[in-house]
Amino acid sequence: MRIVCLLISCVLLLPGLAAAVDEGEKAPSFAARSLEGDGNISLAKHRGKVVYLDFWASWCVPCLKAVPAIEELRKELPASAFQVIAVNLDRDLDKARSFLAKHSVGYPSATDPEGRVPEAFGLETMPTSYIIDRDGVVRHIHEGFRPSDIADIRKRIRTLIDGDSLAEAGR
Repeated sequence: MRIVCLLISCVLLLPGLAAAVDEGEKAPSFAARSLEGDGNISLAKHRGKVVYLDFWASWCVPCLKAVPAIEELRKELPASAFQVIAVNLDRDLDKARSFLAKHSVGYPSATDPEGRVPEAFGLETMPTSYIIDRDGVVRHIHEGFRPSDIADIRKRIRTLIDGDSLAEAGR
């Protein structure tokens, strides 16, 4: 009987494992409270732009290097075509706010201590980021972060921005 219960449990858990978002799929829509407490942050609000969606936490060591690198990338790319959105996973919001006080950024950060947004994306590693095209399709998933990663991330984003600009000019 225990084996039957175990098998049933495994079968019930399998659909949850398949929930991870893959490259080429639509990004799950979400709205989450702003870490600053000034409303909600939603992915849908930025449809029409290339979005860099970054999951981070104050306890995440690679995030210490990723956050400033992402901020520099945000500054160099056109705001009319590109948006960074961060989702913080800290349970203690004071720690997240303290982190941002030390590492100021010009992009919105949502708070999701319950983990609903990372669950919708099938997040497995911290940090993880998703490059999402103007139509809301995930074009690249980047797990972890090393300073040398930013060159590839920049290239992928520029390709989407430039490709979209060329397509619009041809219309």
